[in-house]
Amino acid sequence: MPRPPKHRRVCALPKSRSFGPDDCSGSEDTAVSMGLDEYETLRLIDLLGYTQDECAGQMGVARTTVQAVYNCARKKLADMLVNGKRLVIEGGNYELCGIAQSCCGRGAGGCRRRSCQADDHIIRRGDVPMKFAVTYENGQVFQHFGHTEQFKVYEAENGKIVSQKIIDADGAGHGALAGFLKDNGVDVLICGGIGGGARSALAEAGIELYPGASGSADEQAEAFIRGELQYDPDTQCSHHDHEHHEGHDGHCGGHCGH
Repeated sequence: MPRPPKHRRVCALPKSRSFGPDDCSGSEDTAVSMGLDEYETLRLIDLLGYTQDECAGQMGVARTTVQAVYNCARKKLADMLVNGKRLVIEGGNYELCGIAQSCCGRGAGGCRRRSCQADDHIIRRGDVPMKFAVTYENGQVFQHFGHTEQFKVYEAENGKIVSQKIIDADGAGHGALAGFLKDNGVDVLICGGIGGGARSALAEAGIELYPGASGSADEQAEAFIRGELQYDPDTQCSHHDHEHHEGHDGHCGGHCGH
């Protein structure tokens, strides 16, 4: 049974849903469709001045997800302006914030630090059923994603971890690990170092990424559920040795982004 799509939290709906040239040259057939989740990234980053990390926290997704959605929104906006097309804002993979009338600043004068995750409105990642994995070795977060031999997989519901198990990667290399995780129903990956190729594969598989974590796997899993995971979205794999898979010439190459 396929997993339900992961929704991005939207805190403000647009006052107008359709925009177009004054000369009415933009037709319905050539209209650009922008999702409400894409619109939200523009509102938070370009209008309210959020960083991509802050935007990710506000929308309840990974920074890599925000980056991809934001880039797509900017491209659509450019297409509309440069080619004189109509813009229609509708649909998208989103859910409306339950306190949307009072959080995060609904206009240019809003407080950029106000968040759905602030004060008594904390929304933890474990509040909805989910499955997440941690690169694993001897109880610790393994630091080289492409060489991961085991993952520890956790299932969480209502803010608590309800099950956990260790699974073998079955010898899957850099490119195959994303598919392996997806086949096991994983929504989120927590890891140490990871390269660009693996990042892209995980994004294509719809798996959110939290790199740069270290220490006890169980402690990092609990921190993630509480919304307190310490990670670095810009972490790159710096692993270089002569034992890499064939075709890597003894270096991580593009996969490790070094």
